[in-house]
Amino acid sequence: MPGSETATAPTSGAQSVRRALAVLRIVAAGQEHGVRLLDVAQATGLNRATVHRLLQVLVEEGAVEQDAATRRYLIGGEVSLMGLARSAGFPLRAVAAPHLQALAEAEGETCFLTIRNGDDSVCLARHPGSYVVKVLSIEVGARRPLGVGVSGLVLLGGLSDDERADTIARNARRLRALRIEPEELRQRLRLLQRRGHAYAPVGVVPGTRALAVPVRHPEGQILAGLAITAIRERLPDERVPKLVQAMERHARLIGQQWAQREQARRR
Repeated sequence: MPGSETATAPTSGAQSVRRALAVLRIVAAGQEHGVRLLDVAQATGLNRATVHRLLQVLVEEGAVEQDAATRRYLIGGEVSLMGLARSAGFPLRAVAAPHLQALAEAEGETCFLTIRNGDDSVCLARHPGSYVVKVLSIEVGARRPLGVGVSGLVLLGGLSDDERADTIARNARRLRALRIEPEELRQRLRLLQRRGHAYAPVGVVPGTRALAVPVRHPEGQILAGLAITAIRERLPDERVPKLVQAMERHARLIGQQWAQREQARRR
């Protein structure tokens, strides 16, 4: 098939571009906290001199900023401005928005929609719950290695066995930096497969718990992860089945509406 080889085979002579993008992804993961040069070197596997050179160029181009006080690196305004060029770049967020709102209001807990981007998960949308204590565990745009967090686990679980193994291998260094061993992640995946949903008795924020279910296209592929976080007292074990049922209903509706949108676009 014409063009199929270009879609799968790496383009030669593009090493610097790939390295710069790898660095940008790690910097983006730091969000407002930022990352150290050492963090970027460890996460990418590049030596410090190479990382320093790439970061300096990215700073000069406005794609990265360096905090003068902490010396940490953050995503620069140039990247943010580029993103504005495609305000409709993530239509799934618009499809899911009313469901996140309805679920958050009905159940009282904060809801999140997370998608896969390469070897990472990225939080695409968040809607605070109606309960007085709101668990805002991650920000919109938060990027983490696939498998980290309940939504990341759901997204990783949706890959084929080979893709899953390759992703874990590529992310091994970053996972260990987060104190997650690959074998531990494989155990979590086995539990996910048995349950059909991901459950974390200890969430990102101490004293919280989290749940996630897959948002599937009617044809079966996973589009996103739909998650809920709550304080521990609000998410006892006996509430989990009912909450999962409500989440799965909204996830199914999101998947169906996305498929309808696709069909309408093809007409």
